[in-house]
Amino acid sequence: MPERDAGWDFYLRTLSTSARDSNTANDPASDPSLLQSVKKLHELCKVENSEDLVARVYPQINKIFQRAVASLSQSQTSNGLLLLEILQFYLDFGEVVLHDADPSLRTFFRSCLSREFADPVVAEAMLEFLIINKKRILTSFPNLMPQFFPLLLKLMAWNGERSEKQILKAFPGLMSPGSFIPLFPSLLDLPILVVALEKVEKNSGPLIGSSIASIQKNTAPKMLLALMDEAYTGSTIEDGGGDSESEDSSAIDVADPLFLEILKDENDGIAERPWSSSVMTTILQTAVNSAYSDRLKAVLRLTPRLLDVYFSIALRDVNDSLICALVPLLMSRFATIFPDKIFSYEVHKRLLEFMLSTFQRYPNFIALLKKPIMDRLGEAYDSPDKTELALQLCWAIGEHGGGGGSHKDEARELFESLELLLYENLSSSRLGMAHELSLSSDKDTYRRSSQSRLMCFVVTAIAKLATYHRELLPRARVSLGKVARSRISDMRVWSRACDFLGLMKDPAICSSILGPSGSSPGTTQKIGSINWSEGATKMTAHIPFYILGEQEGPPFHDFSISDILSRR
Repeated sequence: MPERDAGWDFYLRTLSTSARDSNTANDPASDPSLLQSVKKLHELCKVENSEDLVARVYPQINKIFQRAVASLSQSQTSNGLLLLEILQFYLDFGEVVLHDADPSLRTFFRSCLSREFADPVVAEAMLEFLIINKKRILTSFPNLMPQFFPLLLKLMAWNGERSEKQILKAFPGLMSPGSFIPLFPSLLDLPILVVALEKVEKNSGPLIGSSIASIQKNTAPKMLLALMDEAYTGSTIEDGGGDSESEDSSAIDVADPLFLEILKDENDGIAERPWSSSVMTTILQTAVNSAYSDRLKAVLRLTPRLLDVYFSIALRDVNDSLICALVPLLMSRFATIFPDKIFSYEVHKRLLEFMLSTFQRYPNFIALLKKPIMDRLGEAYDSPDKTELALQLCWAIGEHGGGGGSHKDEARELFESLELLLYENLSSSRLGMAHELSLSSDKDTYRRSSQSRLMCFVVTAIAKLATYHRELLPRARVSLGKVARSRISDMRVWSRACDFLGLMKDPAICSSILGPSGSSPGTTQKIGSINWSEGATKMTAHIPFYILGEQEGPPFHDFSISDILSRR
């Protein structure tokens, strides 16, 4: 007991001496024993579980926090670890000393983390802090992490190479109803964020640790810090006169909205990413044509995994109105992501899986979002990425009946968009007529193949949509009939159109094959249609019907129709 009291008094005296020492009063973090003393006192308070001891140590720790925050602009050392330890004390014993940790946390984010996010030691400690206190922060301060998600994403992107596991654990805390939508484009642009930060570092020197004070003397870092301040204070930033498009530039062109958007620290609402910016084009061209840094390689691997977490939480916890608002944003950003082949493939796969899962769960979204869907269909030939998005949308329209039986007007408008897409190809011979077959260019071959694949989806969607909404059947027969009578060189499209025309002559079979894969809630299966999902339990032999049709004499199979179709 006396040894414990002696240790307690020693650490308290260390804190008190630090306050009187002129060398450390203006820069508490410069004394390494101060952090150790705060840790030991914190541990003793937890072990003793005594409110009196907590009340004794709190005033000293609080003074150190205030001095450390005040000295950040002149500090020669990193304050992150010291302030995080004090913040942990506030969270653990705030109720005992009636200390609201919310202002202290926000002060730390704005004053310290915005300057030290690039320090790997501080970043690792910050991620551990968020993971350990995840439940407490989300319960007591639910808007804190979502508000500062741009700053936390900078920390994650810059340190993703060494802290991937911690990032994946801490990331869900960034999601809230207020941050759900603006977080999505920020995730997609993580590689661009890394490229922008590396450009800043190249122009201004290291951004971490003890170099922070010296960097602040340079023009470019002052502008970077001013950009950070502008994000949450709204202050006006003076133009430093630098050329942001020059690789040798020593300053950032702060007039360009690219850096204002990407390098901000707080979530200040939904903003349009400046993809049309000439600076963006230059940055992307330079990044793609240069060797990737290890940091960029790491974030290219990390981003798809973060999207997995984002989409899984969205489907599990986010309300349908926010998901409905996300889908148009997803479609608009499908063709505007970092142009790396592997990265694009991984991201596109996840975007399409989420979009189709959303339409599977909420078929009515197709009707609600008919305008952006029709816009995407109209852009089907602008790029390969937009072609892929368009054909997946065609599949969703046909599979879910344009939103369901209660959305007949929307289904008709979507049907007309599919018709227009079909007729455009027939009239302009996009699928390749006889004279086009002589072209041997790989580009032309790929174009015709891609468009043929899209037209197969369009023809299928027209047939499925007309099967779901019977009033569209006459128009569907006309559309498919034009394909069947046209001089299309691609046999896949022609054959599919002919097959669907044949199926439409038998409504029951057509409904079974082209109808919805499952009955909608509250509806029953139509009489005469086949529920193919029960085929494994109904059939006693696996002989295709078209084989039986060519046999003479009595059938040699051992089942009857009643074994396949349920009796009604």
